[in-house]
Amino acid sequence: MSKEPADTATKILDVAERLVQARGFNGFSYADVADELGISKAALHYHFPGKAELGEALMERYAARFARALIDVDAREPDAHAKLQAYARLYADVFQDERMCLCGMLAADYATLPDPMRRSVVRFFDDNEVWLAEVLDEGRRAGTLRFTGSAREIARTIVSGLEGAMLVARPYGDTARFQTIADLLIDGLAAETTAPARRGRSAR
Repeated sequence: MSKEPADTATKILDVAERLVQARGFNGFSYADVADELGISKAALHYHFPGKAELGEALMERYAARFARALIDVDAREPDAHAKLQAYARLYADVFQDERMCLCGMLAADYATLPDPMRRSVVRFFDDNEVWLAEVLDEGRRAGTLRFTGSAREIARTIVSGLEGAMLVARPYGDTARFQTIADLLIDGLAAETTAPARRGRSAR
């Protein structure tokens, strides 16, 4: 059985994801995707009947990939502070590729998104906050992290800070600018006994 349709759908999603990360959801059309892939717009509609369906598929794939990355962080990193650093690197790696977080770009277009996509964007940020809050609670119990207030509030601050850092650093094309903010957010939570020395680091 030929895998061509599935491969075409994946290529469409790859191109559309990159365009959203560079231009926003309202900044590209089916014609842009079709031209880049050298296929007809009818071929795109075969796989994704409308842009709303394409957007939902993008969100589903991106959220699943990000969730797998968090599972990998949990399995790989030894303590809460290291997990937070690894989380920030997920953003830094995207930014280094001259892209923005897909859900951050969709949040900017939130008012014009179809309702299913709106719900998916909110769910993505909620899921990230839940994971971060669990890591923060883990670190506070272990004595490797120090903060006041609820873990969920700090989790929201981290997500908002990293998304905002990407937006502000974008006009400068400066990964170091992003990384400085990420370091302040994450390393500022480390207990004195575990706080790392500042170090240069390539940014996602």
